Formats: sequence, structure tokens, C-alpha cells
Amino acid sequence: MDIKTRTEEGRLTVSLRGELDHHAARGTVTALERELDAALPMRLTLDFGGVTFMDSSGIAVVMRAFRRMTALGGRLELINVPEQAKRVFDAAGITSRVGMEG
Repeated sequence: MDIKTRTEEGRLTVSLRGELDHHAARGTVTALERELDAALPMRLTLDFGGVTFMDSSGIAVVMRAFRRMTALGGRLELINVPEQAKRVFDAAGITSRVGMEG
């Protein structure tokens, strides 16, 4: 999993590339938490545009980010979510808690 970040004006954008499976999830969570600690954003955007495959481990990554943003009083949104990942999120009910753009 390749992770790129950008911070500007209280917003952290994290772009994900590659497969988000159980092998990549732990490293992704660690990198994400490190970036959140550094930026303390009010808005976190996870860009899934480069995700080629995602299993249920992706749910854990998103829920960890959601809980952290809630604790910060901020907001999480998911963008560019591929259809396969969207089906995983829909099945888990993530879309009822987290904003998602195509």
C-alpha cells in the first residue's frame, strides 16, 4: 500500500494506492495515525482512487479513522471509492456513518 498525504488549512487528505487487505491494513493504520497526530485536522479525506482491491480490513482502517476524527471533533469523508470497495462498505453499513463521494 502506497500512502501519500497533503495537509492544508485544517484538512488532511490521504491518498491510498494498491491493495488494502489484511497485509496492508496494519501499516496503513500506523501511517494514518502518525499523520493525524502531526496534523490534528478538523477534516480527514481518504482518497480511495488508487485502491485496486479491498477486503474487510479496509473497514477497520476506516472505522479507526472515524473514531479518531470523532474524538478530535472533526469529520471524515471518503472519495473516489471504487465499486468493489463501495460494496464492502455498503455491506458493513459504513456509508450510514461516513460521507462518501463516488
